[in-house]
Amino acid sequence: MTTPNDLGSNAVLLRRKLAKELARNGSVDDLRWLTAVEEVPRHRFVPGFYLAADETDENGLVVWEPVTAELDHGRWLAAAYSDATLITQFDDREPDWSAPEVRHGGAPTSSSTLPSLVLRMWADAEVSEGHTVLEIGTGSGYSTALACERLGSADVTSIDVDPDRLAVAADALYGCGYTPTLAVADGRYGYWPEARFDRIVAACSFRSVPGTLLAQTRPGGKILLTLSGWLYGYARVLLTVAEDGTAEGPLLPGTVSFMSVRAHAAPVFGNPAHWAAGLPEKARPARYGPERITAASPEAFHLRFLAQCAVPDAQMTTVGDVVHLVDVVSGSAASLTPGDGGWEVREAGPVRLWERVEEVVNAFDSAGCPGPESFRVRVSGGREQRLVHAQVSGLKLPGA
Repeated sequence: MTTPNDLGSNAVLLRRKLAKELARNGSVDDLRWLTAVEEVPRHRFVPGFYLAADETDENGLVVWEPVTAELDHGRWLAAAYSDATLITQFDDREPDWSAPEVRHGGAPTSSSTLPSLVLRMWADAEVSEGHTVLEIGTGSGYSTALACERLGSADVTSIDVDPDRLAVAADALYGCGYTPTLAVADGRYGYWPEARFDRIVAACSFRSVPGTLLAQTRPGGKILLTLSGWLYGYARVLLTVAEDGTAEGPLLPGTVSFMSVRAHAAPVFGNPAHWAAGLPEKARPARYGPERITAASPEAFHLRFLAQCAVPDAQMTTVGDVVHLVDVVSGSAASLTPGDGGWEVREAGPVRLWERVEEVVNAFDSAGCPGPESFRVRVSGGREQRLVHAQVSGLKLPGA
């Protein structure tokens, strides 16, 4: 039987197969990144991970099955070289892979991102030889290894807020011969000891663009971030930093989501019934139903991010067939209930949450449903951060 320490030609063949798959599906067209995929042994960076079972448990929770070489070598190796995200941690707690347990539910807090997305991030950031790079969110270390293989370890700095995660990644990186600068640090503040950088790439999401990252980027340098918020709307932006410290850049096409930087995670909002109790009895017809921002479509995914910019402190949850919006900052709330003639909405508080969402949807439709690439993020000298579009106005990044 092949063991993790003597995979030999099996792992080499699997890496080549993965690289060919990524080339075939158009994930990357740069042969230098594909060569990195062929060289970096991903299995060394995922000694254990969780895969979702086919069915949920009796409470409707996802059943997460641990996968290691000792439990099922074939399944472990096949998954390690698949183009899939592998969950490596839940609820900020490092698993004991010597005796892992089946999990029911839980919030993933670290993972080894699917290789196609890793390559897409490095390519979209326009990273090339000679660039000094800061990676925010080391995670498993696989993405870091690909950057080291392509650029050389001396030009790569990677930080993670979780010391346990970083220790595991460091062991794998150093064991494979890669020696990037690694540090336990909060991604919101970058890493001053190695600044300034030509490129900053984040493998986690932010509510707004941290000003520190702009200060740590050379003029003309680029920052690739995923923006998110408490409605779980996502968009990627590629910013170019100017001489005066301002930055601007387009949203990138496609649907991508990353775990949020931990300090930007949504707060607990309590019992939806308590919030609904303060709403008026009389409802009005809703101009648009919640499916406009919740449907499983690229347009709804994009529109959810735009709506989030209009109600940056709102959260959404569904109880039965009622959709609740809650704003823990202003104390505002709204609920949408389906009826025979469509959705009805009740709102209370200083911010009419669903009314603001409706205004965004109306402007979006009137503008011809513009895609992400027609929007730009502008970060001014005073650190005001806005989403700019010729026909859809008044959108501010959450948390800015």
